[in-house]
Amino acid sequence: MKVLFVVTNHDQLGDTGKKTGWYLPEVAHPYDIFKRAGHDIVFVSPTGGKAPMDPSSYEAYKDDPICKLFLEDTNVASQLDNTKSPSQINASEFKVIFYAGGHGPMFDLPQCDAIGKLGARIYQNGGIVSAVCHGTVGLIRIQLDNGENILKGQRVTSFTDAEEIAVDLMEAMPFPLETKLKEYGAVFVGVDNFAPNVQVSGRIVTGQNPASATSTAESVISVLKQL
Repeated sequence: MKVLFVVTNHDQLGDTGKKTGWYLPEVAHPYDIFKRAGHDIVFVSPTGGKAPMDPSSYEAYKDDPICKLFLEDTNVASQLDNTKSPSQINASEFKVIFYAGGHGPMFDLPQCDAIGKLGARIYQNGGIVSAVCHGTVGLIRIQLDNGENILKGQRVTSFTDAEEIAVDLMEAMPFPLETKLKEYGAVFVGVDNFAPNVQVSGRIVTGQNPASATSTAESVISVLKQL
């Protein structure tokens, strides 16, 4: 079974002058869970090509055993330097789409209708839509055939507005993610800052923050077994 892993191409943290991208444990830990469950993983990004890692996540997690193994995998490194573009993806081949976090997705996923359409196709084919942390922003571009956004009435989570304020990056963001998800009709469920939190709403699985990355992927595997 294949998992479509969505990562960002964006590497600038607003107007701060700092670099961003995908967040290391929010890619490495779910990747490890999916691989150990026997699933093939294909990386896709809004434009294809290189998907940059947030350098701050490397500094924070470079000694994490799973992250170390992930970074030492030359095959993975090659895939992240040469991600697929949406036009190269056949959604019917995938049972899961997983949106990785990091601040980068806040800048390119909200404008990427092509990945949104892939998510809609996978979901409407009976698959799972999943995300962790800021990756949940990708769901705002998933428009279903009935004309409604996938978020409407669904219980979801993401990096909360309180967490964004706590890390002093709210002003660098194009919008507050928790607030935006609610505007699209989501029933938002957050917990204390930086505590693990996974929400399962049918075939939609979301995690709040880096501490939720592993359990988000584990929950996806559990839902898959029920399909």
